[in-house]
Amino acid sequence: MPRTRFDGGMTKAENRAAAKAYHQEQERKRRELARAEVVKADMVELGRLRRYLMFGKKADEPAHELIDAIDDYAQKLTGDRTTLHTHNHRCG
Repeated sequence: MPRTRFDGGMTKAENRAAAKAYHQEQERKRRELARAEVVKADMVELGRLRRYLMFGKKADEPAHELIDAIDDYAQKLTGDRTTLHTHNHRCG
């Protein structure tokens, strides 16, 4: 049976467990932020490559297969296949 204190405070074991849980959560958040930064950098480079394949390519070969592969990879990283598609174009 766990020991309880009458003053409402935590025991040393409870305090250590709470500190460990807090530290683990902070580490998880740091890893999540680091991964987000890596994905963001990758998406910038993939966007550049995709734009080059679409608009700046000098060869006459169509690059549809490569563009589809880039879109597939973007979907794997972000969950959204259209992440790299330009959304700032206007009709009309």
